[in-house]
Amino acid sequence: MKILWLTWKDRQHPQAGGAEVVNENLIKRLVKDGHEVKLIVSGFKGGKSHETIDGYEVTRLGNRYSVYWRAFRYYRKDLQGWPDLVIDEVNTIPFFAKFYAKERTIMFAHMLCRQIWFYELWFPLSLIGYLAEPIYLYLLKDQEVITVSESTKQDLAGSGFDPKRVHIISEGIEFEPLESLPSLSDKFEHQTLLSLGAMRSMKRTLDQIKAFEIAKRDLPELKLVVAGDSSGRYGKKVLKAIKKSPFATDITYKGKVSKTDKLALMRQSHIIMVTSIKEGWGLIVTEAASQGTPAVVYDVDGLRDSVRHGQTGLVTTLETPTNLANNIYALLSNEGEYEQLRAAAWEGSKEVTFERGYRDFLEALKI
Repeated sequence: MKILWLTWKDRQHPQAGGAEVVNENLIKRLVKDGHEVKLIVSGFKGGKSHETIDGYEVTRLGNRYSVYWRAFRYYRKDLQGWPDLVIDEVNTIPFFAKFYAKERTIMFAHMLCRQIWFYELWFPLSLIGYLAEPIYLYLLKDQEVITVSESTKQDLAGSGFDPKRVHIISEGIEFEPLESLPSLSDKFEHQTLLSLGAMRSMKRTLDQIKAFEIAKRDLPELKLVVAGDSSGRYGKKVLKAIKKSPFATDITYKGKVSKTDKLALMRQSHIIMVTSIKEGWGLIVTEAASQGTPAVVYDVDGLRDSVRHGQTGLVTTLETPTNLANNIYALLSNEGEYEQLRAAAWEGSKEVTFERGYRDFLEALKI
């Protein structure tokens, strides 16, 4: 099958995240099985306009905002009649391929983004995005959709999509879970919280700093490790908060870390905190679980899917630093419960594989 895949960024993009990890692994498997894949994405500084990666073609057009129009023009000029299938990936904004592609189209939506507009864009663009999403979803509601969690499926159903035409595929992680659950002696000497990932407003990293400060009042030996890109405006706010914290000497900032260091931090920390506005799934939760570390997360789309409350981690009842801190204290002050949760999280991570996701994907595509 010839597949045209439209999405705004690929794995090489500086802002690539979990969605791009999933895409790349699915595409590699498609190519291995003999399918032909062309990926159209936005350009970025230093990125080649066209290249072949692991057997699939990548064409980079325009920028974050112009790629949608450029993709339409490129399709009409050079690709019309070539694909058997067009995948329109909704990463904040869809490509609206169903309105111009002659071939079968299917949407791929890791998550919907309505709330995120107010965290990631300035006014009035944030308001425009917030108001536009239900409109374009209404226009696309007759589409077949692939997504990665029950939360997003329900979100789509609430926007008028037929649940029977929304297919859930498994996420996957890039590395194998540890062969055996490491002992607590392999972790940091003092109980340590981990804040990991690019510092963006929608990730609410500042909530994690505040939660650590609150929890430390009852857990005096508690430490915090913060790792991730802090280059943006929000990242600078986080670094300022760390510097001004009354417990600054117990906070270690690592900056952006390598994959090897990321795994080591996950393995050595006691809890990973995830406080996003919403996620498609929350890959970082499953990755940490594979290294024997449970998560305490906010009760939002994606995170309530990747964490089973009271079984593989804890999900807060309120999205506040205080509630996050209360859950951290409850888990770290009960060693028996902590051991049960981290063992269950580790076992559960073995079920989240790209092989399983690919099988689900093929079934949804009917190929």
